[in-house]
Amino acid sequence: MTASQRLAELGIELPPVAAPVAAYVPATRVGDQIWTSGQLPFADGVLTATGKVGDAVAQDLGTEAARVAALNAVAAAAAVAGGVDRIRRVVKVVVFVASAPGFTGQPAVANGASLLLGEIFGEQGTHVRSAVGVAVLPLDAPVEVELIVEA
Repeated sequence: MTASQRLAELGIELPPVAAPVAAYVPATRVGDQIWTSGQLPFADGVLTATGKVGDAVAQDLGTEAARVAALNAVAAAAAVAGGVDRIRRVVKVVVFVASAPGFTGQPAVANGASLLLGEIFGEQGTHVRSAVGVAVLPLDAPVEVELIVEA
């Protein structure tokens, strides 16, 4: 099954590529890899949540925000690849989590991104990952997701 068929089966549409909030591009190709800029959890042009996970944002809401941000990253990568079906595999995922002091659930939050990638790409969605707690993210977003994919 192709990635586009999986998306249709899941009832998920790739969103439009989010416009950069500063001076950068959403994704770029280097050889057979596409690297995305950090993608925020925008849905219909609005952040799905704001604040720090473990404080203003519950962990499960942070996990859902990571899923949304990952979908935005897939859209950015697909735009450069020439379509989602041209993405051969997910290589690496980096999830930044704006974390309240003492919050240590970054890996669980990052699972929102990782599980979505598995749903879309199957075995080719298996990847290496970093889940990093940070003090604050742009626009007070709770998460930011970067992808490296092979295309």
